[in-house]
Amino acid sequence: MSNTDFDAKDFCVNLPHQPGVYRMINAKGEVIYVGKAISLKKRVSSYFQKTNLGPRTQLMVSQVTGIETTVTRSEAEALLLENNLIKSLKPRYNIIFRDDKSYPYVILSGHNFPRLGFYRGALDKTHQYFGPYPNAGIVRESIQLLQKIFRLRTCEDSVFSNRTRPCLLFQIKRCSGPCIGQLSQQAYQNDVKNAELFLQGKQTEVMEVISVKMQQAADRMEYEQAAALRDQIQALRRIREKQFVDSGKALDADVVACVLMNDGSGKVCVNLAMIRGGRHLGDKSFFPQNADDCTAAAVVEAFLAQHYLNRSVPPLIILSEKIEREAIQDLLTEQCGHKITINLNPTGEKRVWLDMATENAHLALKQMMSRHASQEKRLLALQQELQMPGLNRIECFDISHTLGEATVASCVVYDNFSMRNNEYRRYNIDGITPGDDYAAMREALSKRYQKVASGEGQLPDLILIDGGKGQVTAAQEALQELGISDANLLGVAKGEERKPGLEQLISPALEKPLQLPSEHAALHLIQQIRDEAHRFAIQGHRGRRGKARTSSSLENISGVGAKRRQRLLGRFGGLKGVLTASIEELQQTEGISRKLAEKIYKEIH
Repeated sequence: MSNTDFDAKDFCVNLPHQPGVYRMINAKGEVIYVGKAISLKKRVSSYFQKTNLGPRTQLMVSQVTGIETTVTRSEAEALLLENNLIKSLKPRYNIIFRDDKSYPYVILSGHNFPRLGFYRGALDKTHQYFGPYPNAGIVRESIQLLQKIFRLRTCEDSVFSNRTRPCLLFQIKRCSGPCIGQLSQQAYQNDVKNAELFLQGKQTEVMEVISVKMQQAADRMEYEQAAALRDQIQALRRIREKQFVDSGKALDADVVACVLMNDGSGKVCVNLAMIRGGRHLGDKSFFPQNADDCTAAAVVEAFLAQHYLNRSVPPLIILSEKIEREAIQDLLTEQCGHKITINLNPTGEKRVWLDMATENAHLALKQMMSRHASQEKRLLALQQELQMPGLNRIECFDISHTLGEATVASCVVYDNFSMRNNEYRRYNIDGITPGDDYAAMREALSKRYQKVASGEGQLPDLILIDGGKGQVTAAQEALQELGISDANLLGVAKGEERKPGLEQLISPALEKPLQLPSEHAALHLIQQIRDEAHRFAIQGHRGRRGKARTSSSLENISGVGAKRRQRLLGRFGGLKGVLTASIEELQQTEGISRKLAEKIYKEIH
């Protein structure tokens, strides 16, 4: 129901004393809030009976013109439905954590000679996974560490099964060379087992195992092997000394700490610290939306539901806030198939972990507020220089190509004091004279703003062009062809010797180019946005160019069809391997004769 004559008290009279989910709707028919309740009647009625509601809640209730409810069998089921609706509807008054990315793992594959690698996605029981880790950088550091100590292979299966001589990683002692029979499967499996123990946090056990092997090698007078094992022990000892959180127990836990800014800004930070195998793997900070006027407990409850449902969960979750934990604890236990415990009053080392997570939340919040203040200062300076007090949203364009090949235009967006990555767009530019940047710029703006010309969407407050007068004129012509005459254009021309700080700002509204001092806050904002557009354009161009070259290198050779192309790429682990192969090596591929191998070699070199 949704109408201006909504009678809340009359509606609440007929609600049941059952668990469920309620959706509050405004005059436009939009869902502005989704909530769960043990008793729908008591929870929904409370909004219209209480006089001590916070300002944010009062504002929300004043906009309600309708309420929809769904009865569920349990509070846990209501929690699950609430979370799904929040993620799909993104209501204005719900606390929302934007974290839809899956977390990365270290993987040890289930092969005879397991591969060590980086993995993100659904887990497969045929392999072993360690993590999750808070970010990709920590996973890659762990892989490099394991390569250095245990020398496990990281190459793809197609490369591993077709090696005939050792690779560079073997030469620099980052791989033991199982592909060319440098050690037995049993010896390799021993290294894999030690790597497993290390990833499980059992460094002491690993060191004891290796120490015994070192002594045995020394007794057999195999001093070179003993020295290699000694180096492994020393490396492990250094790592253990650096590990500032080590429980001595192979414990898996997540620590969740919430901090609210007490300056009235409504800013909130939730810090998630990940403990795996008793080792602190790192932490990640989250800054939820719509959390003004909310308690820390409400923020933590929202985080638990949005972060953990439909995701792997460790057996222990330690919280900084006292919450009603039974429903979420039962739901996560059912979801994971093993008991999940939510600890609200940690002691001992667990309290140390929580204190550390809380301190990290404070630091992240301070850093975020500092960045925000810096961005406000920069935007205000730009508003003053351009005499545009309403300037907030900026869209910036750049063109990237290599001698006219694979031309790509980028458009990045700056709004509300930050770059909006999810609004970035790239445009492939075709049908122009290769290398004609002016034509490319016209094409990019035509593609970007044709919907605005037809009445959909709106223009940004400023369109920034990476280029000089020619590019700005081309952009102006594109907008005029679309019938758009009220756009604000600003070109950023590189200064003398292309040095940062010497840029000139060019605009149809300015009589002559404007050059700001190199330390000017407005110029720093322009450089930030311009550089991001440049990075995004180059990334897109390289991807398009690489794709074009990969397909054209083999596809244009007569006699090399899809099957032969697939065999070549599979045998040599990709196009790079094909390019470095000799005629004799090409000939060894199934279906490739000597004559065809010579032809392929000639075509790709």
